[in-house]
Amino acid sequence: MARDYPTTYNDRVILDLCAGSGRWSAPYEEAGYDVRHFEIEDGEDVRLVPIFGERIYGILAAPPCTNFSLAKQNFHGVTEAELLEGLSVVDACLRIITVNRPYFWALENPVGALTRYLGRPALIFQPYEYGDGYTKRTCLWGRFKMPKKCPVPITEPCKIKNLYHYDPAEKARRRAYTPAGFARAFFKVNR
Repeated sequence: MARDYPTTYNDRVILDLCAGSGRWSAPYEEAGYDVRHFEIEDGEDVRLVPIFGERIYGILAAPPCTNFSLAKQNFHGVTEAELLEGLSVVDACLRIITVNRPYFWALENPVGALTRYLGRPALIFQPYEYGDGYTKRTCLWGRFKMPKKCPVPITEPCKIKNLYHYDPAEKARRRAYTPAGFARAFFKVNR
């Protein structure tokens, strides 16, 4: 069954699940979309999001990657409880997507163990491919138009190496930021 979607941007609702810094949805907000952020640190757990009574145009989901990261998997190990916690958030994002049937959706997570549960991603990208001069291989699952690449030279081979002087929580927070160049490129083709 075909779905009707609003034709004006300010009538288009974008859900930013596990929003973190809000960088991924920032281009949508700047263009006048009705963006709704859900972030557990702000008391908005995606596992408790109710059904929306309106059409949702797009969903951006970036569940925490801590328990799926290669570093955690390879060096520190992940307990069953940690894995179930991470998967419960991913499951909640996918349920919200399934119920709302948006025009486009994408779920983002760095390369890691999540591929065991979601299969092969639609896209694996590096920030430098979209204008940010560092590396961080990132997976994208979903139904979306592929953003156009505009590579730049790598100026910071691994941005995390430059964050060691921060406390661990700050390092994790900064590492989780969506690259601004990728966010703009994604928006340009998915609006």
